[in-house]
Amino acid sequence: MAIDIKVPQLPESVADATIATWHVKPGDKVSRDQNLVDIETDKVVLEVVAEADGVLGEITAEEGTTVTAEEVIGKIEEGDGASASDDKSDNKDSDDDKKSEKKESDSSEDKGSDKKGSGEKMEVKVPQLPESVSDATVSTWHVKAGDAVKRDQNLVDIETDKVVLEVVAPADGVLAEIKHEEGATVGADDVIGIVEAGGSAGGSSSKSDDSKSESSSESKDDDGDNEVAGPAVRRLLGEHGLKPSDVKGTGKGGRVTKEDVEKHVKAQSSKSSDSSKQQSSQPAVSGDRDQKRVPMTRLRKRIAERLLQAKNDTAMLTTFNEINMKPIMDLRKKYKDVFEETHGTRLGFMGFYVKAVTEALKRFPDVNASIDGDDIVYHNFFDISIAVSTPRGLVTPVLRDTDRLSIADMENGIRDLAIKGRDGKLTMDEMQGGNFTITNGGVFGSLLSTPILNPPQSAILGMHKIQERAMVVDGKIEILPMMYLALSYDHRIIDGKQSVGFLVTVKELLEDPQRLILDI
Repeated sequence: MAIDIKVPQLPESVADATIATWHVKPGDKVSRDQNLVDIETDKVVLEVVAEADGVLGEITAEEGTTVTAEEVIGKIEEGDGASASDDKSDNKDSDDDKKSEKKESDSSEDKGSDKKGSGEKMEVKVPQLPESVSDATVSTWHVKAGDAVKRDQNLVDIETDKVVLEVVAPADGVLAEIKHEEGATVGADDVIGIVEAGGSAGGSSSKSDDSKSESSSESKDDDGDNEVAGPAVRRLLGEHGLKPSDVKGTGKGGRVTKEDVEKHVKAQSSKSSDSSKQQSSQPAVSGDRDQKRVPMTRLRKRIAERLLQAKNDTAMLTTFNEINMKPIMDLRKKYKDVFEETHGTRLGFMGFYVKAVTEALKRFPDVNASIDGDDIVYHNFFDISIAVSTPRGLVTPVLRDTDRLSIADMENGIRDLAIKGRDGKLTMDEMQGGNFTITNGGVFGSLLSTPILNPPQSAILGMHKIQERAMVVDGKIEILPMMYLALSYDHRIIDGKQSVGFLVTVKELLEDPQRLILDI
């Protein structure tokens, strides 16, 4: 019995996803709970596992395909799958023989006459857009009007501010008309092209078998391109007039990544520059003076809009202070080995930061609150977002109920979130919520910054690089490890007195870490 492999339920506000990587091939044996395929959304990567032991019968959605929740993307044959596979193969051979005989008969009857197919015109429509997305942009047409197309061949990429959607051909035929060119703004269900089902390129079948063979070969090449490069990479290749075969892929299974394309373009630009310098008799200008203009993607536009929204919709201010980190550094040096042996995790700085912030939030509830319309929402719990750098960008997973956690629990929780972020396995529950954010730019060498708010939160604390400086202590100059603190806050809800008081409280707790342990 065949078992359907289905796309799992997608996170809230995510309408579709992309098949990222198949870990097995048709005919491979699979075991129950084995990871078969990774499905990537614009927020998380989901793993789809086998429901039972068996053999992977077929894959109906290849890598790079856009899919929706509960969509069938493959099948598993229970048991060894051999008998079912053999039967299907025999039936397929029999059907192929019958089709071949019928094709030869039809060819002999219709020889010398023009064949124009069924002529049925089918509309190519924009698919349903994700929730909260009102329109999209026609990114790249992969075929031209008059080209022959195959059923389920990718015709055009539609880009939203969240994902890139692929629109495929509804049937074999010819792309008769393109109604919306690249760059046009379209809405859900808009007709962007017409496919004439069963038609042939040029309107007749007078082309030779060699021409058909070439067309078939091109179609296969297109399918191969889809397998080795995702939608975003193919769009980038199109901007530079390249094919996936022109670029050496370093991704899994030879897939071409954005970094591969950028390196290839840079290398070509360098060669072109060297060649022009050799041919020119005029003195060369030192340095690379090339430039290129690339339109912003809808995703980048959306990020820009959100950042501007945070600036425009809040009365954001930043206040600063500095901390003497020597007491915490001495404490870590004294107990780090015992701490790691006892709790199984390193004693870092973030545990102290989270502990101090939690205690300060208890004393200044307005900093832990948020604005909802004309209301102020006070949160009687302490969920703190931790800024984590990942290969896909900066994310802010949430460490929940920090008032109930020990420093060891906090260090373990932060480590787990960082590992999940690096591996792309953060869940929607781990990404949503949070009343306050801590970002540590010091790990990248930042000495001082003004962090931007993470709406709807009302404040964010920036930690920075620890650097030795000459400081005056009791009338004497000492060399101390100092660190700047920066608190950005929404002045609509948090007054200057509260913001400064909050930051001073964090400073005092960190400069006297025993108070954190004694809860005083």
